[in-house]
Amino acid sequence: MQNMKTYDLYSEQDAADALGISLVRLHELLDQHIFNDGKPRPAGLNFTNAELLLLSYWQRTELNTKVLRMPRRK
Repeated sequence: MQNMKTYDLYSEQDAADALGISLVRLHELLDQHIFNDGKPRPAGLNFTNAELLLLSYWQRTELNTKVLRMPRRK
């Protein structure tokens, strides 16, 4: 993660920029790991530093398949 801001909340675009990914990729991560129960992802989300840390972990683990992932909810 690069160029982290000093305040606690990040918009979707700020989060994507901090993670070095596109906004589309951020939405893919959210849809895959959080909003996967059939309900739509809310618009205009904000993220904390801890959430950015978790998102960066998910981004990295998809590149490295040695991590055991939980199955999607049905």
